[in-house]
Amino acid sequence: MFDRPESGERAVLVHITLHDGQEDLNELKELASSAGAEVVHVLTGSRRHPDPRYFIGSGKLEELKAIIEETEADLVLFNHVLTPSQERNLEAELEFRVVDRNGLILDIFALRAKTYDGKLQVELAQLNHLSSRLTGGWSHLDRQKGGIGMRGTGETQLESDRRLVSQRIKLVESRLEKVVKQRHQGRVRRKRSDTPGVSLVGYTNAGKSTLFNRLTGSDIYVANQLFATLDPTMRRCRLANNSEVVLADTVGFIRHLPHELVAAFKSTLQEATDADLLLHVIDASDEYRKETIYEVNRVLKDIGADKSPQLEVFNKIDLLDDFAPRIDRNDQGRPVRVWLSAQTGAGMDLLLQALEEIFSATRVRRLCHLLSSQGGVRSQLFSVANILQEDCTDEGGWDLLVEIDQQYLGILREVEIEEIV
Repeated sequence: MFDRPESGERAVLVHITLHDGQEDLNELKELASSAGAEVVHVLTGSRRHPDPRYFIGSGKLEELKAIIEETEADLVLFNHVLTPSQERNLEAELEFRVVDRNGLILDIFALRAKTYDGKLQVELAQLNHLSSRLTGGWSHLDRQKGGIGMRGTGETQLESDRRLVSQRIKLVESRLEKVVKQRHQGRVRRKRSDTPGVSLVGYTNAGKSTLFNRLTGSDIYVANQLFATLDPTMRRCRLANNSEVVLADTVGFIRHLPHELVAAFKSTLQEATDADLLLHVIDASDEYRKETIYEVNRVLKDIGADKSPQLEVFNKIDLLDDFAPRIDRNDQGRPVRVWLSAQTGAGMDLLLQALEEIFSATRVRRLCHLLSSQGGVRSQLFSVANILQEDCTDEGGWDLLVEIDQQYLGILREVEIEEIV
C-alpha cells in the first residue's frame, strides 16, 4: 500500500454531475478550504450513474492519474459518498490517498471539536464511518491460504480490529449517554424556572455565531468558514423588558448532512428539538438561500424539531443593495421574519423587539403596594421586571406598576398586589 503523508494538503477535487442528483461544487471548495486544503485542480465530468467499481469511469480514472502526477497533489477529495469498496479500489489503483465527502466533513468536525462531549460525538461518527471500511483496510489478510504452513492469520487480525472498534463504540456511546442525561437535566431545570429556550439553527456560515455574540455579548469563535464552531454554546440574553431567554448556538447544517453525523450529534441537536423558539438564521445575500432553507428544514424534520415555532432571521443585509432592517409579520401581526446585519448591528433592536413580542404572552401586569420595609423586593423588581410607573406613598413605601414574567411572581408573595387587565 502507499504511504499516507502526515502533512501536505494539496488537493485534487473530483465532482461528477449525476442525472439522479448531485452535490454542490462550490460547497466542496468551501469544505476543502475549511479543512485546510489547497485546491490545485478540479476534475469534473458527467455520468448517468456511478461506476460500481471506481465511481468514475476508466477514462476519468486515467485523467485523474495524470492530474495527480502533474500537480504533485497530496490527496483526492470526492464530492460524493463513496462505498468502502470504491474507496479501496481507487486507492489501490491510484496508489494515493482518497477521501470522500463524508470523510472530509468528519475531518473538519474533528478539527473544530473542543469540548469533551463534542470530541465524543466526533469520535463516535468517525468510528461508525471506519467500521464499514475495516475489511478494505485489511483485505490482504482477510483470507486463508491453502496447504499446511500456508494458512494466514488475516481473519483473526480482521476480527480483532472489528472487536476493538466495536468495544470503543460501546464505550463512547455509554459516555455520551451520560452527556445526554446531563443536558436533559439542564433543560428540565430551565423548564422548571420557566426561562424560555431559543436555539439558533441554520445553514453553516450563515452568521449564527456572529448573531449569538451580538445578542449575548459573548466572544465565541467566528470565521468565514464552514463549521467554524461546532461545540454547542449556551448563554442568557436579557430583553428590553428585563425578561430573559437562554440562547443555544448549534452546529450548522449543509446539503445532505451525513446520517452518522446527525445520529452522533443528536444530543447537541436536541437543544433545537426542545427549544421554545428556533431562530432560523439565513444568509440574505446567498443566491441559493431557498435551497439552504429547504435543507435546514429537512434536517430539523429528521431530528423531530420541525414542529417547533420558528422566527426567520435574514442576516447579512449589509451585503445587499439599498436594504433596510425590518420586521415581517403574518396576518395575525405576529413577527415571522427579521431582516438585519449581525456584523454591523443594524436591525438588532428589531430582533430583540420581535423576541419580546413573541414571549410577551408569559408576562403579566401587576400594581404592587410595597411597604417602606420592602426595599429589597423593590430592588429585585427593578432587576427582573419592566417598571412602568412608580409613586411614593405617604407612609414611605412605593406603588409600582410592573410588567413581570410569570416565572418571577414568587418575588411578590409577601406583597399586596392588584392584577391589571
